[in-house]
Amino acid sequence: MAKALYVPFLGAERNGSPPAARASRRSGGALSLALVAGAFTLAQLLLVRPGMGLGWDETVYVSQVSSHAPSAYFSAPRARGVSLLVAPIASWSSSTELLRVYLALLSGLGLFLALRVWRGLFPLRVLALAGALFATLWVTLFYGPQAMPNYWVAIGALVCVGCFLRARDDRFDRAALWGVGLSAALMAWMRPTDAVWVTLPLLVLAVCFRGWRRPRLLVALVAGLVAGAGEWVVEAYVSYGGLGQRLADGSRIQGGLGWNFAVGDQLRSLGGRTLCRPCTGPMPNAAVTVWWFALPLLAALGLALAIRAQRATNTLLLLSCATTAGVPYLFMIGYAAPRFLLPAYALLSIPVAAALIHLVTAPSRTWRPVAVTLVTLGLTGHLAVQYVVLERTVHRTTVARQSWAHTVSELHRLGVRPPCRLTGHEAIPIAFYAGCSAVATSGPNANTTRADIVRLARREPVAVLTTLGGRPPAYARTWASHVAGDLRVYVAGSPAT
Repeated sequence: MAKALYVPFLGAERNGSPPAARASRRSGGALSLALVAGAFTLAQLLLVRPGMGLGWDETVYVSQVSSHAPSAYFSAPRARGVSLLVAPIASWSSSTELLRVYLALLSGLGLFLALRVWRGLFPLRVLALAGALFATLWVTLFYGPQAMPNYWVAIGALVCVGCFLRARDDRFDRAALWGVGLSAALMAWMRPTDAVWVTLPLLVLAVCFRGWRRPRLLVALVAGLVAGAGEWVVEAYVSYGGLGQRLADGSRIQGGLGWNFAVGDQLRSLGGRTLCRPCTGPMPNAAVTVWWFALPLLAALGLALAIRAQRATNTLLLLSCATTAGVPYLFMIGYAAPRFLLPAYALLSIPVAAALIHLVTAPSRTWRPVAVTLVTLGLTGHLAVQYVVLERTVHRTTVARQSWAHTVSELHRLGVRPPCRLTGHEAIPIAFYAGCSAVATSGPNANTTRADIVRLARREPVAVLTTLGGRPPAYARTWASHVAGDLRVYVAGSPAT
């Protein structure tokens, strides 16, 4: 029975059935994947809601191409992929709602294409369930319509591994070669270091194992990585003192990369903490984290079934790439964000789906109803938990971003209008909302000096933001103090006329 879950490459298309029947199955399969992707897009629009304001990192990426506000400081770890992704909308419109709808539609299309690559490598019902499992995670729904890179690394990972297998099995499949190169470029375009980690098993296979050595395949993979990361590398030499310096700065900004056991941090973030830094406090309820522990067990079952069916290559490669994608965020970084593991979740979804389908189809007639009931109850509970976490996260995030908008209204009332400068607590997102430039004299976003801020304050509005109990820097202690929501604002004054 396990063998029925896996088909050889394009085996579903080469079974001697009439052309009309094969065409019908192909269109039906495409429709099922399209329905999953369409439901994913609709769920984003209904549950995340386009009106949710832009977050801190989003304002940095969007400001690079937006005419609404000056470009925010672009720190060493960031890459320009997201900015280019949102440019078709953000370059001419300041509407967050329009940007969210655009990204939701684009993320649904991306999911459909990524699943479609795997047709023939796994049965369609496995792919449809895999897409549904990945798309219903609260973190996938939350970040699908956001101007953030991690979802797109996940989509690129799925496409790259699938096309790599296709190109290896059929050296004349030029579409698969293009898919390898373009998906590798997409990942490197978004997050160069993540692209290297995801593709590490592919590079090892293509270089070290005779059965996988396809010169054109290796060239396509390497060329994609180079093309995607090229701008990032050039920018390193132009603006960051070289590639080594940029990597060192990126490591420092992230707290220093090295041995850091961050599994507990990732567990804490599953309760809806979009950034867990520092990651302290109690663990979420067990109902929130149980799926995370079930994930590797089901993936291992999927691998066992593939080995038993003597078709383990596809599953092994998925698990290998998922493992390398997760390693830096589980063992090499001192904080957590649930979005970091999206590529691993995407790659694991296929073997997990295969295992779940086996559980409800393989048992004897006597035990099959029990297995179906248990799996159905488990998935239903899982979906309910994901919805609750998503709803709370969206509400909390929306309230926080509305608070930024309220602070901006107060700043405008106090005369802090473009051209203007903001510095201090949460200055980067608030500056974007206000149409100001954000400046900092210390920290990862340092881009000016105190003397420059004092000099600028004589020519244009400048404000320092602190918490209600915080203290302003020495140069701003004589500035007019005002309360704006949960922040205190120190305003230097209006520009000279």
